[in-house]
Amino acid sequence: MKRKLNLIPLLIVAFMFFALNAYVLSGLGTLNQSTWLSPIFWVFIVGLTFALFYAIQQMRIQGINRFFQIVSHTFLIIFTAEVVFAIFLLLGDIYRFLFGITGSFNGGGFHLLARSNYWVDFAFVMFCLTIGLFAYGITQGKYAYRVIKHTLYFDDLPAAFDGFTLTQISDVHAGSFTNPKAVQKGIDLINAQKSDLFVFTGDLVNNISSEIVPYIGHFSQIKAPFGQFSVLGNHDYGDYVKWPSEAEKIKNLDQLKAYHKELGFKLLLDEHVELHKNGEKIILAGIENWGIGFGERGDLNKALANTTANDFKILLSHDPSHWDAQVKNYPSKIQLSLAGHTHGMQFGIEAFGIKWSPVKYRYKHWAGIKTENGRYLNVNRGFGFLGFSGRIGIWPEVTVIELKRNKH
Repeated sequence: MKRKLNLIPLLIVAFMFFALNAYVLSGLGTLNQSTWLSPIFWVFIVGLTFALFYAIQQMRIQGINRFFQIVSHTFLIIFTAEVVFAIFLLLGDIYRFLFGITGSFNGGGFHLLARSNYWVDFAFVMFCLTIGLFAYGITQGKYAYRVIKHTLYFDDLPAAFDGFTLTQISDVHAGSFTNPKAVQKGIDLINAQKSDLFVFTGDLVNNISSEIVPYIGHFSQIKAPFGQFSVLGNHDYGDYVKWPSEAEKIKNLDQLKAYHKELGFKLLLDEHVELHKNGEKIILAGIENWGIGFGERGDLNKALANTTANDFKILLSHDPSHWDAQVKNYPSKIQLSLAGHTHGMQFGIEAFGIKWSPVKYRYKHWAGIKTENGRYLNVNRGFGFLGFSGRIGIWPEVTVIELKRNKH
């Protein structure tokens, strides 16, 4: 039986979209009263909307192509800039309605003051700044790598590892890269940290293993004295594309695992290794992707088999929801967990004491360090990008963590 399409939500969205654009046009009309403004505006908006619908239909058949990227990003930028313009325009209109009414009961009626051109000019400046911000995020921001350093203190860190450093990156998404020279700058930044250990916490590709091939020469340059280790993320399994057969999907995953080895990364699949220094050791464990809503594949018990409660443990687990669900209360203490996955949604603000991104409404902890039950979690903001081909306010991250022993 064919499922009936519920038109009511679609009509509501269409009405709100029309109302937003009509309101924006009314503001632009304050600045430019030419008769050609309205028809040109609506031709552009309607044309862009139909182009988006067509691009979405083609994407479902052919996958994401250049046309889809151009149209979807143009729509996103214009829509966001319109919302910003409308917010400032609305603030001005509210002020007019509250304080801009003149006249009296005895004077024959009331009059509402016209919009202030200065205020509408300001709203339009914010509209243009929004477009400029997106342009920067798309052209420069997605490769604006940042090094973020943390020093973490532990009572039970083996003395030999006092001052031990590790560099973490996550979410490479190699299929999204278009600028090898910019990526190389990120690789150079990783190596410049000269950490003892390098770890990668998943999502090497968007969907297909071959996406990493053009960048094998870049990421294979990463070296650390105690080795390079990695885990898989939800995108690495090929779940988001249609395969001719299950065998082809499995073959793709096997090839991706082989590419990890070619990169010089030891892929940890529900297993652990021991890192030894001056007669002492720490445990480095990694599990397959475990994330609420993204596949709960990993087996933590298996990964920590034959370890003890007294061992100092570092866990690589792609999705931070795993930490809340299992890790932070796991009977055998896991002192430090490293995750990624969220990208900080590639959009937000982290400045002037403000830390906000829309992804906070999906994940309780979406970036940086969190501590609970005497255990730490670090969520890396991601090295690459996906979907939106840019970053605004949430920049690509190279994390450096120094382990320190508390003095008793």
